[in-house]
Amino acid sequence: MKAVVITKPGGPEVLEIQERPVPVFKSDEILIKVYAAGINRPDIFQRKGNYPPPTGAPQDIPGLEVAGTVEQIGSEVKNWKIGDRVCALLAGGGYAEYAVVNAQHCLSIPKQISFIEAASLPETVYTVWHNVFQKGKLQSGENFLVHGGSSGIGITAIQLAKGFGAKVFATAGSDEKCEACVSLGADLCINYKNEDFETALKDEGADVILDMVGGDYIPKNLRLLRVDGRMVFINTMKSNKAEGVDFGLIMKNRLTITGSTLRNRDISFKAELTKEILKNVWPLLESGKFKPVIYKEFPLEEAAKAHQLMESSDHIGKIVLTNGW
Repeated sequence: MKAVVITKPGGPEVLEIQERPVPVFKSDEILIKVYAAGINRPDIFQRKGNYPPPTGAPQDIPGLEVAGTVEQIGSEVKNWKIGDRVCALLAGGGYAEYAVVNAQHCLSIPKQISFIEAASLPETVYTVWHNVFQKGKLQSGENFLVHGGSSGIGITAIQLAKGFGAKVFATAGSDEKCEACVSLGADLCINYKNEDFETALKDEGADVILDMVGGDYIPKNLRLLRVDGRMVFINTMKSNKAEGVDFGLIMKNRLTITGSTLRNRDISFKAELTKEILKNVWPLLESGKFKPVIYKEFPLEEAAKAHQLMESSDHIGKIVLTNGW
């Protein structure tokens, strides 16, 4: 099979198409014929040598989410059959013509959703559901702020938070991106290049903040949180350190600071998360209240160009690789 391989740590140019054996699947796994694979920021970190895959995952083929059809099934698999349309969360190996995944980490693709759209969903949906709704405990009627509102995580968080009755705020780096966030359901989006988000939201405050920026955003986030507010980290792209954090404020307002990474979680955790997503998120997808947002597609052979676009941060929504079956 064709696969995109990280030949050495470095820039997008280190990604090359190589021939690799079709992966061998275990008794509780399925082999997916991949029609499309989503691009995510962790893929960039892995390519640079900063985010090693967990044991057992492909070490040099990136890709955390795919969509395609079930090609073969393990002997213990009962809930899928050959030919089923699925999207899946992977620990790696998605940039290829075939991928292996635990059968419990797959979701059926609704009829109106294309393979390309479906491939954009798992990594962001799993991340948002776990961090915003499980760890952040966002409730209807609360105020929610997501930074990076036009990213894959951002477009997902905006739509799901709005779908579950929250008042939604976002930050983004251009007026065009802010307009996109508002069109997806944000009540207000702040262009952080022109306006300070803390000043803009001072009178509103937030009950839950999803942050992927870190650095000097951290003390601002804490000052924006209401009493019993929750701040959840999924990345610290600026810095994982911050000055000016007021721990007295944290105690006074009973604030919770938490965060998570998803890739290294065990099989049972991801299986339970899949069940929750099927129950709570998939009905919104099937009804059209939650929609995939695809910015651009690239053939597998142009993975380097897709990474260049991801690193430019010029996109609004998801970037997807296609296999052209």
